[in-house]
Amino acid sequence: MSERIVVDPVTRIEGHLRIEADFENGYITEAYSSGTGVRGIEKIVVGRDPRDIWAFVQRICGVCTTVHALASIRSVEDALDITVPRNASLIREIMNETQFVHDHVVHFYHLHALDWVDVVNALEADPEETSQIAQSISDWPKSSPGYFQGVKDKVQKLVDSGQLGIFANGYWGHEAYKLPPEVNLLAVAHYLEALDWQKNIVQIHTILGGKNPHPHYVVGGMATPIDINSDNAINAERFSHMQKLINEAFDFVEQVYIPDLLAIGSYYKDWLYGAAKPNFLSFGDFSTGDVREVEKYRMPRGAIIDGQLEDIQEVDLRDPEHVREFTDHAWYDDAEREDGDGRHPWEGKTDLNYSGPKPPFDQLDTDARYSWVKAPRYKGHAMETGPLARLMVGYASGNEEIQQVVDEALEALGVPMDALYSALGRTVARGLETRLMVRWLRDDMNALIDNIKTGDQVTFNSSKWEPNSWPDNVQGVGWMEAPRGSLGHWIEIENGKAKNYQAVVPTTWLASPKDHTGQPGPYEEALKGVPVADPEQPIEILRVIHSFDPCLACAVHLTDKEKEGTTKIRII
Repeated sequence: MSERIVVDPVTRIEGHLRIEADFENGYITEAYSSGTGVRGIEKIVVGRDPRDIWAFVQRICGVCTTVHALASIRSVEDALDITVPRNASLIREIMNETQFVHDHVVHFYHLHALDWVDVVNALEADPEETSQIAQSISDWPKSSPGYFQGVKDKVQKLVDSGQLGIFANGYWGHEAYKLPPEVNLLAVAHYLEALDWQKNIVQIHTILGGKNPHPHYVVGGMATPIDINSDNAINAERFSHMQKLINEAFDFVEQVYIPDLLAIGSYYKDWLYGAAKPNFLSFGDFSTGDVREVEKYRMPRGAIIDGQLEDIQEVDLRDPEHVREFTDHAWYDDAEREDGDGRHPWEGKTDLNYSGPKPPFDQLDTDARYSWVKAPRYKGHAMETGPLARLMVGYASGNEEIQQVVDEALEALGVPMDALYSALGRTVARGLETRLMVRWLRDDMNALIDNIKTGDQVTFNSSKWEPNSWPDNVQGVGWMEAPRGSLGHWIEIENGKAKNYQAVVPTTWLASPKDHTGQPGPYEEALKGVPVADPEQPIEILRVIHSFDPCLACAVHLTDKEKEGTTKIRII
């Protein structure tokens, strides 16, 4: 007799996600992923000036603080055939690489590590032994016994107060935790260090984009004034400061993040659950030339079906056979559409008039509609996107830099390639991608400085800025790789205004409900066969779902076009 486990909300993510899982004889037999907020932000931008849309859609999420703006800008530039200056291209790459490094480190330590690390157990650690472990895996200077004793004292003070603060509501003491106390203490120390570190790296966004979160962009380039000799622009001093921040990030990734990742992973090499189907999708990104020159991407484009690494398939985001979204199990009204007839995003709809049962509810009606997330498919396949997918496509494409970091990690952990097809592998892949990203960040900053030294300070192309130079009707797609996976924004422009707009985001691919054929989305597939030791404390579900780094705010958005409520804050 099966029972239903309900996790609602899934915490340590952005947005609202509900997971229901059928549980029998200690294992999950079926799972259902439900985004419980309504999608609708695309409707806000219809009828607006395409040059302004990036500022609206950037507010899809407060975590992905730059990626939606950039994808939107690229969609308009694609529609209008605008080429941006070299400096602008490099600045955009630097902004996205900074986002990746920040996001991946924060995800590991603050959103996902506590699924593997028992904070309270760290109180049993011997700081001397922790110090020895730390010094054996890294040259990071903060590794003395006294330092770890200080961290232990902080945790003890929290426990003694009865208020665990940021460590509250964990499943501490759960039998699924395998780390010895000393490694738990090491991880907790670096959790706290990462809190301090992460607020520094985003200064790059504030310098190049004006602020963080939600830095500024502009169709045609960047609104970034460059003059190395001026006090009123991005000058030599600011470039020097950004280089310092990048070097600090490089050291933190190489001396803290990666050693911790491999150390923790070595204790969980047998926890190879949480694999979705080995269908991997990457739109590709981080070009060494123009963004439309796909062959110059450092992160290659392609798709892999059923784990066939020798067969990299083409991805054409303009082809309706390559990308379609289905709503058979999503709470949208698409009455005129035949069942099984998905829509390409250029023909996509966001119709919120569905009148059937919606939240709140005691249990999902999984035979009908049960999520606000649509179900995108590539050639009919549910696809995993994100760090693991990017590494698999890059590895299979023969990218030597990607192959090197993957092979080194597999050797260090002593596991085969297919071990990456798991929650643990997905977590390792995110760390390996960060190693690549912080290198590219340093390279692109140096390239930007070198280009400026030649006398080129141009960051904006105004040649097609005025709407009277645009075609009457035109379509565009802006793609990129965001930290959580492949992101696409599709726009149709008519008479100078947006006629239709659709965003298909990484978590839409990953958290999708079943489609018209009953094919589950990657979250749902990955939970099948996962053991659960205690249905009242389903930490195993959190491990699997958090390994994807969900962002439901990106996949489903909330807007109310009728009511005009406000939030009042009273200061006492």
